[in-house]
Amino acid sequence: MTIDPRTPVLVGCGQITDTTGKPSSERSNVAFCAEAATLALADTGAADLGHKVDALAVLEFFPDISPRFASPFGRCSNPPKAVANRLGATPRQLLYTHSGGNMPQYLVNRFAEEIANGETELALVCGAELLRSTQNARKAGLKIDHNEDPGGEPVRIGDNRFGFSDEEARHELRAAIHFYPLLENAVRGGLRRDVASHMTAMGRLFERLAAVAKANPLATRRDGYSAERLATIADDNRWICFPYPRLMNSNAIIDQAAAVLMTSVEKAREWGIPQDRWVFLHGCADGTDTWVVSERERLDASPAIRGCARIALDMAGKTVADVAAFDLYSCFPSAVEVAMKEIGLADDDPRPISVTGGLPFFGGPGNNYVTHSIAEMMNVVRKKPGSFGMVTANGNYLTKHSAGLYSTELTKGPWRREDPKKFQAELDARPKQRVNTTPAGTGTIETYCVAYGKDAPEKAYIFGHLDSSGDRFVAMAGNEPSLLADMLATDQLGRRVTVAQQSGKNVFQPL
Repeated sequence: MTIDPRTPVLVGCGQITDTTGKPSSERSNVAFCAEAATLALADTGAADLGHKVDALAVLEFFPDISPRFASPFGRCSNPPKAVANRLGATPRQLLYTHSGGNMPQYLVNRFAEEIANGETELALVCGAELLRSTQNARKAGLKIDHNEDPGGEPVRIGDNRFGFSDEEARHELRAAIHFYPLLENAVRGGLRRDVASHMTAMGRLFERLAAVAKANPLATRRDGYSAERLATIADDNRWICFPYPRLMNSNAIIDQAAAVLMTSVEKAREWGIPQDRWVFLHGCADGTDTWVVSERERLDASPAIRGCARIALDMAGKTVADVAAFDLYSCFPSAVEVAMKEIGLADDDPRPISVTGGLPFFGGPGNNYVTHSIAEMMNVVRKKPGSFGMVTANGNYLTKHSAGLYSTELTKGPWRREDPKKFQAELDARPKQRVNTTPAGTGTIETYCVAYGKDAPEKAYIFGHLDSSGDRFVAMAGNEPSLLADMLATDQLGRRVTVAQQSGKNVFQPL
């Protein structure tokens, strides 16, 4: 069958997981990216492609985002140029993303369109994290220098807004380890489950990921945890933020790197890339849900995930039943549960929901996890020619979403995607929940979480609804041992509370 020569195609992928290597000045984040890129170049089966890369994007490194992960060993001022220099390339585009786990799939979607339009010939997406070795080097007091200034500045792409509102931040809600537990209890409320049965269900869900990781030599946790083990609180599976114990959280303290290469069918042929390396992006989509979590109409839903999956499948002329394997973004159980519901996957659907093992067990390398899931999905569909695999990607707090549908099957006709602005306009037109920033009086808990310190619960957060207006409000409780213990022992969904201002914050007390 003939195919449009400008059709975009993924032609190479490379992944590295290092669990034993020692930290050094030579292996910086950009050097680690270049290692993965070299593997991706070799995976194409063609020679001397590195210098042909004309678009190079690097996923923003965690140490450049969060003070919590800031490296004491320095940084690179222009990561994509540093990677390009190592490959002998002089790209027309040097891109460094803003944060977001959606960005690898977003970049693949963007580069596919550029390739189809004749604007780009060979695109490289890559990223790396070295939090394991950085932590080890800090503890050992090693003298390491990762400073690098290759000159110039990259173009920054993505949405760099904070993922939380001023009102949420005023109540210390800024982190994923708090927002996703809040979403989880909202999911549980929507399912009308009690705490015990939902813990069991979460364990069963993540048992599926753990089994995939056990069989994946690149996974960082390969114990193959049982559902019971995952749902049982123990010394090595302590609470992080109720209802999530440690093993239900993304594992960021890893050394991992990944890269994927894209070109056109015309260039793949010209450069001698064998067709058994080709993987086509049959469908794709991007969309952002209501940005502020507390303003979302429903906390257990994602219209953006639902729409991204629909648009990607429609673009390919496929249905959910045609997909043989999924890699659903899996930073926490709520992300997987909501994605399954929105895509239309039953709890007992036998198809893989991850091809890597997911962020808790494969590893959660910052913004770069989905580069790994795309690379692994390429391997999966190559092994089963003609099969289809879907990758979903998620940034912030179930906020920014991208999806891709992959197969070795040739696409039909010119490659065209729907303008993402069309779907985003639909999402932006959706109603928002009003949030009262000066709540007073009585109300009802809509969702909650209890944050732990090293040994004991320290704080609790709720979203509630005021009796007087129905407005949602954000509130917290400080370190009140008896209240926190009660919130762990008793289901709080639907509980009646009072809320009032204290020391600049909304503080709640059960009635």
